[in-house]
Amino acid sequence: MLKGHQTWVFPSKPVILSSAAVGGPFEAQGNLGDDFDILHEDLWLGQDSFEKAEKKLLEQACEKAIEKAGKKKEDIEFFISGDLMNQIISSSFTARTIGAPYLGIFGACSSSMEGLSLASLLIDSQAAEYVLAGACSHNASAEKQFRYPTEYGSQKPPTAQWTVTGAGAALLGKSGEGPKVTSATIGRVVDMGISDPFNMGAAMAPAAVDTIEAHFRDMNIDPNEYDLIATGDLGEVGHRIAGDLLMKHGMKIPTEIFTDCGILIYKEEQKVMAGGSGCGCSASVTYGHFLNRMRKGELKKILIVATGALMSPMSYQQKESIPCIAHAVSIEM
Repeated sequence: MLKGHQTWVFPSKPVILSSAAVGGPFEAQGNLGDDFDILHEDLWLGQDSFEKAEKKLLEQACEKAIEKAGKKKEDIEFFISGDLMNQIISSSFTARTIGAPYLGIFGACSSSMEGLSLASLLIDSQAAEYVLAGACSHNASAEKQFRYPTEYGSQKPPTAQWTVTGAGAALLGKSGEGPKVTSATIGRVVDMGISDPFNMGAAMAPAAVDTIEAHFRDMNIDPNEYDLIATGDLGEVGHRIAGDLLMKHGMKIPTEIFTDCGILIYKEEQKVMAGGSGCGCSASVTYGHFLNRMRKGELKKILIVATGALMSPMSYQQKESIPCIAHAVSIEM
């Protein structure tokens, strides 16, 4: 059901039957290492390319989510996933492994909540009984495609962020035990003219603010409805800008409930500049850390606002600015 201009409300409240997060060696050293189902000691994951390693991250997250729900691959009616690689190959090749009807999406780092929104819509509209949603990223594959290969050892400014080597997946069903998806606000493309690929937080912050404001306007509620509101991967720089913009627009979100996945995932001593980013950032933090906290009873209602920069190496070379988007999903226990 559409409420307001850009929010879907799901009366049937699709259930997140299970979720799983898989991470790399750097993520194992971070703040949320205990919330990953699988952690790898090798950035290559035993593969002969970083791209194949990224695919394996997503495959493992999907297989683990299916296993934790007590289901089989044959039970999955639709698989929705996105990533950062050209032609979303990590997701498409994982779909080859899963074998379910597949909807490939690209929302850059907002793909995790875009996928969860669409999965919930399929369940709520009775178009499916079981839908698997996932997203992934890999630090070395993203660096090679969007910036400079890791082997170059290039230096980054303080505004840059560290792409998470990780994947997250959630299996949704019509009924059962677990956190429930109650609404989703679909974002608009917002472009404030920023073109610096080493300052994604500043580029994405206005899109996050636009979607947050749309969510509360459409739902006619205030931020105190939530125990936690988390942006996807704005990092320190973008999260601070988002907070300032919200205050400027007259929306005060208490600092104790307003956080960011890219800030939470790593420790300060890991030297990740402004924080984490990548499709695997919001996916692994949400499907690992946040949902684990919900299952423990620590959180009852959360809003995850995954943010994405819709650029490509080609658009950057053609001196285009960076259009951005954010999708918000409300989850209740």
